[in-house]
Amino acid sequence: MTFDNSKRIINLRITFFLATILLLAYLAVAYVAKLIKFPLFGVSDTVWTLILVGVWVILTFMPMFLNYQFVSYSDDSEKIIFRYFTSGFVSGKKNSVEIDKRSFSGYSVRSGFFGLVQSIILYQKFNEGEAKYPPIYISALSREEKAKVIRSLKTHAPQV
Repeated sequence: MTFDNSKRIINLRITFFLATILLLAYLAVAYVAKLIKFPLFGVSDTVWTLILVGVWVILTFMPMFLNYQFVSYSDDSEKIIFRYFTSGFVSGKKNSVEIDKRSFSGYSVRSGFFGLVQSIILYQKFNEGEAKYPPIYISALSREEKAKVIRSLKTHAPQV
């Protein structure tokens, strides 16, 4: 099985871009061109500006707070492969985890921030012991994609 969540990440970036354009257009129309007559719907220009900037801040920084990552998963070869990087306003470095299926020793799913932030931690057997990989955040995956990854990892994990 191979998949990635590129459509979701692209939609997030498009939303951020459109929100930025709309905010800049509002600022230009309201303050530079002075085409909007305030109070609009009984609300002053300062309040409208604060509301729109607040919405923009939420849309911009939500992926960062919820640890949204681009995730590509594959188990088609002899290895389990995760490729991931942080998305959002500030992108992170690209990471990759490749574990041979014979040395894969399990996984754990962690959840935080009222279930909005979810991560998978992978484990691999070595002669010296067991390695624990850094968390891979799956918050940006759809419910079906999360279920597919967990089902796939469950089939490769050793039965205890």
